[in-house]
This record gives sequence, C-alpha cells and structure tokens, in this order.
Amino acid sequence: MTGKALAFIAAGVLLVIVVCSGLAGALMGGAGGGALCAPVPVSPSGSPSPSASPAGATPTLAPTGGVWPAFGPWSSEQVTNAATIVSVGVRMQVPTRGWVIALATSMQESRLRNLGHLGPANDHDSLGLFQQRPSTGWGTPAQIMDPAYASGKFYDKLLKVEGWQSLPLTVAAQKVQISAFPEAYAQHEAAAAELVTALTGLSGALGACGGAVGPQGWIAPVGDPVTSGFHTAERPSHDGVDLGSPKNTPIRAAAEGMVVVAECNAHLGGRPYSCDVDGSPAVSGCGYYVDIDHGAGIRTRYCHMLTRPAVAVGQKVTAGQVIGVTGTSGNSSGPHLHYEVRVSGQPVEPIAWHAAHGAPLRP
Repeated sequence: MTGKALAFIAAGVLLVIVVCSGLAGALMGGAGGGALCAPVPVSPSGSPSPSASPAGATPTLAPTGGVWPAFGPWSSEQVTNAATIVSVGVRMQVPTRGWVIALATSMQESRLRNLGHLGPANDHDSLGLFQQRPSTGWGTPAQIMDPAYASGKFYDKLLKVEGWQSLPLTVAAQKVQISAFPEAYAQHEAAAAELVTALTGLSGALGACGGAVGPQGWIAPVGDPVTSGFHTAERPSHDGVDLGSPKNTPIRAAAEGMVVVAECNAHLGGRPYSCDVDGSPAVSGCGYYVDIDHGAGIRTRYCHMLTRPAVAVGQKVTAGQVIGVTGTSGNSSGPHLHYEVRVSGQPVEPIAWHAAHGAPLRP
C-alpha cells in the first residue's frame, strides 16, 4: 500500500490510541467502564490532524492534498514519509514514544527517504525508509518499498521488544534493526520528537487514560502542583515530592513497567495501622502504595492512596494507566500524592527527572 493509498483510507477516520479499562470509574464507585480516552482525529493526509490538538497545542504544519510541506531541514518528501510513519503508528495504536523511535531510526537509516537499490553503494540488499532487507525476512522488495508496509513491519517488531517504552531510544531501535552502528540512532531523538510535534500538534500521545505521554514515554502521575520538594532544608530525608491532589484523583503510572509492590504500609506505636482510614503525621509508613519497576534500574513510587491499589504485583502497566486514587493513608497530614523516582536504588529529584524526560511536573 502506498502512502497516498493510506491517506485515502485514513481520511476522516477517528482513531483511539488506547482505550481505558474504566478502572478510574470503578475505583470511584462509578457504574461500568467506558472509554475515558479521547480519540485522535486523522486528517486527509493520513496523519493525526493538527487542527484537533489538545488545548494549548499550536500546530505548525498543515497537509495539502496528502503531501506535507517542508519543515526545518526536512524536504516535503521527507516530511510526507514521516507523516506516513506516524500515521501507521496511530492506526496500530502505538504510543507516541514508538513514533519517535521509528522516525529517529528512519532518519539514521535513510534520512526519511524511500531509497531503492543503490547499486555498488547499497548496504547488502537494504531498501526503503528503514533499510530493511528482503534476505532477512522483512518482506519482498516491492513490499519494503511501500512506506506504509515498511513502517508497519518496524512497529510489529518494536512492539515485541520487552519494555521498549522504558528503554533508551538507541537500545529499542537496535533491538529492531540490529545495526552495525547502534549508537547512531540516539543523535536523532530530539529531531524526531520535534517532527512528531510539528506533524501532530501534540507534545505527546494520549496515554492509556487520556494523559499526555511525552516523546520519551513518561507522563506526570497527576496534574496537580508540587507542594513539598525533594530533600528540602525543612525535610532533608524527603526522598520524593508531594503533589497536591484532592482525594479520588486518578494516579497514573509514570511510564511502562511492572508492579513490584502494591500493599498497605502503615504503623502506629510499632503496631500495624489500617490504610482504610485517614492517616496522620503520627502514623509511619507510605499507606497504600505502589512501586513500579521500569527496567534499567529505574523505579517509581506512589504513596498515600485512598483505597487498595488498582494493580497487583507482577502486573505490567502502560504509561498513563490508572493504578489507584489519591488519599491520605499512612504518614500524611492531608490528601496528596507522595511520588518518588529511584535510579539504581537511589532517590533522584523528580522535577528534574520529568523535565529531562519530556513530561514535566507542575511546579
């Protein structure tokens, strides 16, 4: 299928990237589930429509007749190929992080050009946007030269990589491509993220329940502001930040990973204390809380939930998935989320971490 054919198929279609399970409604006593996620409208170009961006987003490109204009250093041909890659990612319900990885890979392999056989300069029998090889099972030469097909094959393999959203871009791309120069992909990450934003008007994809997942696969666990900082003079042992969320605010997994803790941790006077009642400064412990392992030595922690966590140990979660609701169980003086990021067991400052990973916390 050609990029133009894909454009006609995609015209006017509303694609939902991820549909929620309705956990938030169940946690708060709502009946049934229902899709809590917003759809991503697709323009006649076959890409997510810039005009349908979330509030505050300002699209910089608009498609014309299925062909996109040049943007920055990228020609119209290159941007149109990028739009096809993103469009296929939307259609396959791949999170934005996957779009960025795919674009960065194509930038390295072909400079976003649909390259045919280059004769003596060809790298073996590599072809197309991703320089995929017929001899290694990527498809026939005709299939690989179809940008939509090539993009779909890339995403097929990416989605089979364990924990791909939490991996450094160059690692995730290499697991798909098996390149002789695996470190080269990383240099294109910023440009790929910029091009995704330009094409879609989005600074991130819609997460599992509608939150904005940044290009690096991270999301703020709640949208409320920081009320107490990390390792402050007043609280030097405060290993995270407090986010001032009212009771019943859905808490989202900050990135893809696996739940490794989901329990009640509260004590008073050396004895266990219930997490089903409000805590207080006299109570010790995190209350109902969850730890998520994101791979590469990275973990996040979510404390003081109102009710038992909505996830269980051993469960895989996606970025933005609701894992519980805010409360004030354990060592807490009022409703909020205590949130931590740890790398190799050591706490790191969450505000700087999230800013560096494209999903800033509200100051």
